[in-house]
Amino acid sequence: MSNQPPHPALLIPGPIEFDDAVLQAMSHYSESHVSAPFVEIFGETLSMLRKLFQTADPASQPFVISGSGTLGWDQVAANLVEPGDEALVLHTGYFADSFADCFETYGVKATQLKAPIGDRPQLDEIETALKEKQYQVLTVTHVDTSTGVLSELKALSELVHRVSPETLVIVDGVCSVGCEEIMFDNWGLDVVLTASQKAIGCPAGLSILMVSGRAIERFKARRTRPTSYFGSWKNWLPIMQNYEAKKPSYFATPSPQLIHALHTALTQILSRPLGQRFADHRAASQKIKKAVTNLGLKQLATRPENQANGMTAVYLPEGVQAPEILSSLMKKGVIFAGGLHKEIATKYIRFGHMGVSVIDPNRQDVDKALEALKIGLSEVGYKV
Repeated sequence: MSNQPPHPALLIPGPIEFDDAVLQAMSHYSESHVSAPFVEIFGETLSMLRKLFQTADPASQPFVISGSGTLGWDQVAANLVEPGDEALVLHTGYFADSFADCFETYGVKATQLKAPIGDRPQLDEIETALKEKQYQVLTVTHVDTSTGVLSELKALSELVHRVSPETLVIVDGVCSVGCEEIMFDNWGLDVVLTASQKAIGCPAGLSILMVSGRAIERFKARRTRPTSYFGSWKNWLPIMQNYEAKKPSYFATPSPQLIHALHTALTQILSRPLGQRFADHRAASQKIKKAVTNLGLKQLATRPENQANGMTAVYLPEGVQAPEILSSLMKKGVIFAGGLHKEIATKYIRFGHMGVSVIDPNRQDVDKALEALKIGLSEVGYKV
């Protein structure tokens, strides 16, 4: 049983519920960020990230920097492209708009390839776009938190390598790392960026990236200086390499407590086969999506192959307002998120099902949420 004070089950697409041991690690006593014990923990953390991302290539490089997942966008835009370069941004929701805006902030020309709400750009459309001009990077949101749309990475990466081999494949995995399979080496990915507070199950505050050797070489061959100071890999690359080699190093002060929490979360994740973890998330997702369908509700992502395993975005019945159903759920001890996609924000809600809420057999979060949703809808006048 959890030792945490009683509280509503947080079932939004991040932050998620945290394991007791992770929260305990957050209360680690204060220590120097260049002390031998902390350097050991940070080095182990970076090495464990290689296992989570499934990379054995010594040329690839993990980064863990204080900041939100959004800092990952800045790192890509500041280090891997230069002003005037071209980026092709595959659009499956709100976060593609933001990534494109980030590129434009750094003087990079962002072209968005958009799909209808609930769908993803198709491979033939992407191939046509790649043949129209030379893009330095292509970005894809693995799971868009605003729509619950899952993008397929393996076939996409194969297409990019075949049609435009100089284009780097950049994955926004903020809502996928830890609940969706990602095979960094086998799929030929160049960057996967994520954050600590979603399926990894660590409190918010860490920007986490895995970067390929090819992308590191692209960074080293820049014609101009990186267009960020705090986010510059000129500053961070030697720090990460030193920490992983268990050598103290300094550019900017990390958060020892967050690193301890991440170390604990990764230790838990890697304590059993990753395949079993992903299977557990798929099973929970299928259970939830079946229950949603049985309630007569529709998902934003209509096709099964487009549906994420760590969250579900559900259209509300006609006449039901998001605030009233969210308030009803809160009274029953469950927190869902409202809509985020700009065009339909008031018409749907989002159910996050990641991490301990799915993995821990002693937790009843998912069943509790489904029952609360069923009762809550009936209370606002919806009949199944």
